[in-house]
Amino acid sequence: MKSILLMVLLFTSAIIGNPSPCEEANIPMKIENKGAMAYATIKITVNSKTFTATLLDHKLAKAFKDLLPMTITMNELNGNEKYYDLPNSLPTDSYNPKSIKNGNLMLYGSKTLVLFYKTFPTPYSYTKLGIIDDPTGLKEALGTGNVGVTFSNN
Repeated sequence: MKSILLMVLLFTSAIIGNPSPCEEANIPMKIENKGAMAYATIKITVNSKTFTATLLDHKLAKAFKDLLPMTITMNELNGNEKYYDLPNSLPTDSYNPKSIKNGNLMLYGSKTLVLFYKTFPTPYSYTKLGIIDDPTGLKEALGTGNVGVTFSNN
C-alpha cells in the first residue's frame, strides 16, 4: 500500500510541475530540446542571408532581446566562431556544454556574444542564449574574417 501511495505522489508531483532536482539545487541543465524552453524568435542577417534563431526562456535571452535591433561587427576566432564584446554585462548561468553545435548563440563570460558556425568539443563554459533553427549556409555567409551581423526582432 505504501508503495502505491508513493507512486501516486511521484506521478502527481510530475504532473503538477515541481522543479527538478537540478532546478532545486540551482544547477544549470543541459538544454537539448530548445522547443521545450523557447522564449522568442529573432532574425540574424549576415550580408543578404537571413537566419531565424530561437531564444531560450531565461533572463539572458530576455535581456539580449531588449537590446535589439543591433548591427555589430563580429570578429573571427579559431575558424569556428564569431564574437562581439557587448558594452554592458548581461545575466549569466554558465555551464560547460561539452560540445558546441553549429548555429549555437551563446554568451562567454558576461559580455561576449558568440555565434558558432562549426560543431566541436569544448572545455569552456558558456550561457546558452539560443540556436539558429536551420544553420545551413551559416559558415559560408559568415566567411573567414570579421563580418557585419544584424540581430533583429522577428
